[in-house]
Amino acid sequence: MKQKGSLALFQYWNRLRDGRPAPKRTEVEPAEIKALLADTFILERDTRGEAVFRLAGTRLCATFGRELKGFSFPSLWRQKDQRLMARLAYGVFQQKSVVVINFEGFTSSLRTTSFEMLLLPLDGGVENPRSLGVLSSVDRPFWLGSDPLTDASIESVRVVDPDLEPMFLRNRPAVTVPSLAPSDTALSGEPNPLDGARRIRHLFVLEGGREE
Repeated sequence: MKQKGSLALFQYWNRLRDGRPAPKRTEVEPAEIKALLADTFILERDTRGEAVFRLAGTRLCATFGRELKGFSFPSLWRQKDQRLMARLAYGVFQQKSVVVINFEGFTSSLRTTSFEMLLLPLDGGVENPRSLGVLSSVDRPFWLGSDPLTDASIESVRVVDPDLEPMFLRNRPAVTVPSLAPSDTALSGEPNPLDGARRIRHLFVLEGGREE
């Protein structure tokens, strides 16, 4: 994780879960992460078992030029990457994986820019798995939001051990994370996603690669 949005959401989620595999979805308070809301989203599993957007922030929707609620998560990616994205979402839902995705986004006018996406598990019960995520633009080009992405290609994927990752965040720039406060308002047979991954210290790395 390199982007401030990813770091801030991870640290908030990590404090919220308090040693558990994932916090309950009802424990996530929008007011506590209000600076991130425009770029955050929640995924859920639909009746077909596919990951779809339950909620999506305004800037995230503008980035892709569409309302993402109810939209298929894997379908945002090039066809060659869709199966991997479906497997990774399954891992977040069922195995409480923490996933960092670096990808290149493309517009119809042939503009390109890089992004970092973080997926974090939420405990919604056996029948209602959820994932909390955030999208961060690496360069924030002037056209982002007005020239929507029409295609996305994975550069790399890291499946992170959340119990070890904080040790490696100590040298990162400080990120302000709001204190946790009680509130009544809450944000509302598959293959292993680590198959083919390379283990590097505390990370599992899956390379997305490029199409020629």
